Amino acid sequence: MSQALNVTQKLIKDHLLEGEMEPGKEIGIRIDQTLTQDATGTLVMLELEAMGLDRAKTEVSVQYVDHNLLQTDFKNADDHLFLQSAAKKFGLWYSRPGNGVSHPVHMERFGVPGKSMVGSDSHTPASGSMGMLALGAGGLDVAFAIAGEPLYFSMPKVLGVKLSGKLPDWVSAKDVVLEMLRRYDVKGCRGMIIEYYGEGLKNLSAMDRHVIANMGTELGATTTVFPADDEIRIFLRAQKREQDFVEILPDEGAEYDLHDEIVLDDLIPLIACPSSPGNVVPVSEVAGKPVSQVVLGSSANPGLRDFWIVGAIMEGRMAHSDLSFDINPTSRQLIQNLAGSGQFQNLIASGGRFHQSGCMGCIGMGQAPATNMISLRTMPRNFPGRSGTADDKVFLCSPETLAAAALTGKITDPRDLEKLYNITYPQYKPLEEEVINTQLLVAPPEDGSEEELVKGPNIMSLPVLEPVKQKYKVPVLLKMGDNISTDEILRAGAVVLPYRSNIPAISKWAFSVIDESYHDRAMEAKESHGGHIVVAGENYAQGSSREHAAIAPKYLGQVAVVAKSYARIGWQNLVNFGVVPLEFTDHNDYERIDKGDVIRIEGLDHALENNEPVVLINETKNEEYAVSYEKLSERQKWIVRKGGVINYFKEKNIHTKGEKERPLR
Repeated sequence: MSQALNVTQKLIKDHLLEGEMEPGKEIGIRIDQTLTQDATGTLVMLELEAMGLDRAKTEVSVQYVDHNLLQTDFKNADDHLFLQSAAKKFGLWYSRPGNGVSHPVHMERFGVPGKSMVGSDSHTPASGSMGMLALGAGGLDVAFAIAGEPLYFSMPKVLGVKLSGKLPDWVSAKDVVLEMLRRYDVKGCRGMIIEYYGEGLKNLSAMDRHVIANMGTELGATTTVFPADDEIRIFLRAQKREQDFVEILPDEGAEYDLHDEIVLDDLIPLIACPSSPGNVVPVSEVAGKPVSQVVLGSSANPGLRDFWIVGAIMEGRMAHSDLSFDINPTSRQLIQNLAGSGQFQNLIASGGRFHQSGCMGCIGMGQAPATNMISLRTMPRNFPGRSGTADDKVFLCSPETLAAAALTGKITDPRDLEKLYNITYPQYKPLEEEVINTQLLVAPPEDGSEEELVKGPNIMSLPVLEPVKQKYKVPVLLKMGDNISTDEILRAGAVVLPYRSNIPAISKWAFSVIDESYHDRAMEAKESHGGHIVVAGENYAQGSSREHAAIAPKYLGQVAVVAKSYARIGWQNLVNFGVVPLEFTDHNDYERIDKGDVIRIEGLDHALENNEPVVLINETKNEEYAVSYEKLSERQKWIVRKGGVINYFKEKNIHTKGEKERPLR
């Protein structure tokens, strides 16, 4: 009798090309779809060019433009033209600027239950809401998937979260994932896939599930998975794609490696305080704090319900005069459907400031809050400075909690609106059939081989990266704490992100949130010592998948990172660009090493080749620290030694004297 499988196991088994489904072991899976967005996609397209790809080998690949929408000069506009030309050349769909945020648009137009997808955006797991195996990754991993190569990652444990009951009034899907963050914080689900199951699912729509799956990334999870059940059939029917529905449910008797349970009836309004998605408390604990801005929208609350409910609460009322009420519509399609419901007019009449469809304030692309003032957002992240304001005070909340603050001008438990304004909780009824808008989706041509890539003056070819050497004697340029995010390693926002296709230029902003002198000191260390290292605590490089946080420091001479532990995508990006991710064998050594210490490493390349120990010799303090790289697979050790996966790809079928061939597959 065959083993009863959960949904995660079914999806991985159906796509498994290499390895075994044993937690902790590296596996390689076939990828059916890819998603790229413009903040990371320009590098992906440059990587495809460097690889010499003729055409995408996936079933569907889509290039979205949803992050860098502000055109304050030529850079973003040039990149849009470059991405459109690359989509034609390599055979990708192209979602034009203003069409909408990638994750919900992909669910509506391209997502298919049972398919696998990798995206160069860390919130790609949002599509797990409809029974897909959807993973975020660095751009290089996505480029290789587009080229037909497997996606490699360590087989995670599966955390089964049983849902029962029904959400009470004034509580919604955002509060479900905030409850998970209250329990697990931003690193508690590393090495796991979260799979939700149970009777409570029948009370969560596809877009409710999207909210939960999207922010599973903030828990550190590899991805989040939901079954494909009748709710997903209803969603696809509304999108006029019911023919794409495939039922995928856990087998009776399916088991999970780890277990948890949420009784939906027991949930209350929650809020994540500055400056971490894991800093979650009941809204009532921080009620009364004055609010200067509220921002509705983004990939974390993208559904029609999320906008409708705020419009219904605001009907006949004005937003408080002391705050700015900003609205990021998810897509043009959403605006059309919202307008048909009448809630669009309510939002406008209440003082809402509508912005174009896209990520916008979520990535610091406009809507930066005022100095030292509180901003409430339905977005997925509130890392320091991500909003565009250095000393920001960003809280993450549900649309209901946002609406309450919009009315009162202060953080307010939305349940209090019943007595404050005599508001009965609005009951949303999903549309049976939505207005479909595909006007800004451009299909790839049958043959793009003659297409020329359109490169503006800010688009530079990828720099050549050096392979690992045997000996290093390098300084420690930074010592950082726990949970350092990619926003702190390479900041986002309207000033920096336009340089994402120009590595020398964007590298000037590396670690600037932490230490503005890093770039100059790194260049000096590269000249005088041949490079440098940095030291960090737990969960280094959490957050966004942007690989600039690896390639920019590598370009500046970063040899290695030495940390207590890493976030999955950040760790993989270091490998992909030839930065050695080392871990302290004894965490007490983290306390002994300091910024400015000179570290000697002997025989590093030889050690990686032969699986031998690596010891850091602190010449400043006359100490030694044992470090580990045991989480690297044999394939990854080869990649690091070559100086990154592109160098490795170019050599994968070349026999070099004294070396064994190690193909990618």
